[in-house]
Amino acid sequence: MNLSRREFIKLSSIGIILSSTHSFSINDLDKEHRKYHVSISIDALEHEPELFDIFKNSGVSAVWIGSFFYGYWHSTPEIIKEWKKKFESAGISAYVINVPLGHPGDSLGSYSGDVPLTPPTRWKPGVDYNGKLFAGTSLHEPATEENVLALKSLKEVGVTKVFLDDDFRLAQSPGKIGGCFCEEHKKKFLNQYGYNDADWENLLDSIQKRSLSKILKNWIEFTCDDLTVCFKTMETKVPEIELGIMVMYMGSEKAGIRLSDYKNNLFRVGELMFDNNSFGTVKGKCNELFSVLFHRRFTSPEKAFSETTAFPADKLSAKNMCAKLVISTIADVRNTMFMSGIQHFPKTHWEVLPSAMGKQAKLHAEIASHSLKGPFKHYWGMRSRYVSDDNPYSLWLALGIPFEVVEEIPNEGWIFVSDYDIDEVRTKNIKTNLVTRKKEEGFIFVPETLESLFKFKQIIISQLKDIPYILDEKPVTCAWYPSAKKILIWNLSESRENFTLIRGNKKIDFDLECLDATLLSDLSD
Repeated sequence: MNLSRREFIKLSSIGIILSSTHSFSINDLDKEHRKYHVSISIDALEHEPELFDIFKNSGVSAVWIGSFFYGYWHSTPEIIKEWKKKFESAGISAYVINVPLGHPGDSLGSYSGDVPLTPPTRWKPGVDYNGKLFAGTSLHEPATEENVLALKSLKEVGVTKVFLDDDFRLAQSPGKIGGCFCEEHKKKFLNQYGYNDADWENLLDSIQKRSLSKILKNWIEFTCDDLTVCFKTMETKVPEIELGIMVMYMGSEKAGIRLSDYKNNLFRVGELMFDNNSFGTVKGKCNELFSVLFHRRFTSPEKAFSETTAFPADKLSAKNMCAKLVISTIADVRNTMFMSGIQHFPKTHWEVLPSAMGKQAKLHAEIASHSLKGPFKHYWGMRSRYVSDDNPYSLWLALGIPFEVVEEIPNEGWIFVSDYDIDEVRTKNIKTNLVTRKKEEGFIFVPETLESLFKFKQIIISQLKDIPYILDEKPVTCAWYPSAKKILIWNLSESRENFTLIRGNKKIDFDLECLDATLLSDLSD
């Protein structure tokens, strides 16, 4: 922080400053509140054997090794057993990641390029609502049976935890209304709900229009049932293995993922900004944070894992990967999962990661189990979960005003309503200030641009009574934990910035490096 020596001593004496910008290391790790995991392939370990010692010396608690990929053994149980023993001898736990249904396209980035990209021919392809065939992210026999057999083989070599990769879903991409529209699934659906061929045409029309009709809601329930039964079958048939689900970015019911079905499982929250271009924008960072906050509604901090991913492996800088760690701190996600497909991200990242890991672990310990509070409300409603294009109104997270996550719309504060939730919200008798980026009667219209949002901020800050906030019109996230009397500030700019934190007649000026975060007192008495 940019304070004079006299100011620093004065503020420190009254507990204003809770953390300062010094070098952190693995010795700062508080593994009760923050653990670091790495998703790794045997290919990467053989290609870069020095990674073994890097993990051992960097505060990594566990590695997750890629094994059974949609009908193929990428790494056999015997190989897993061998590497598991090596890691455990170094004090690192070793678990497994399986890709149960398939990836749409080359989402693995293999070194050799010879990893199969589609399931074997004995697995039927999926059929989109427009009749086009696709590989992966569809569920037919014998996929569940073969995944159960794979888990049994992994159990025999001592594997105790397995994550199902985020293509364990029934939608090809975020924002897509999923399911397989083949004749087999069509017949089963129509018979189960008592529909006919004319109703089927209405379903296809509802999907095209993203209209949450009764039949579309039934289809989404049908699709979620299909995926849940697959998961629960694996879990029941091999109870010795703790099974986890990796949820895609904004993943929810439209992708066949009924989030409440997995609340007691290991749960990786969904992110998407995997390269510098996507994460490098303020909107990209806000979208990432929005998705994580949404998913944390459905899992405990201890079972929550991040998707701290670079893909392609060399397209996310070390600086941006370090910045991603802040999102998990804000949302109280206790497990960070570094990922990058089959290839590992550049080893040079590990020259800076341990310091960032140590810092975030230390900050995290200060606010763990404390709830976010604030006048801005983070809301993602049923229509967004069922039929939206997964483009949330999220840029308000950069206004420097505290926020909280809500499942139902409260009768106070400001709620930023995403496009597909407008009709749902309109039917309720709500006294909350409703803000949208579309011109709608009864709503406050604020386009989703920083310029428009900062103008909106200037209008409302006089109403922030006894609430800490950042005065400046600079992109910054302000996460308030009043029960801890602390506030976490995350600089979203690509440059060092000066900020002023205000609460009532109290204020503090401080500097923060680009993409860095710090923890301050909330200026309460």
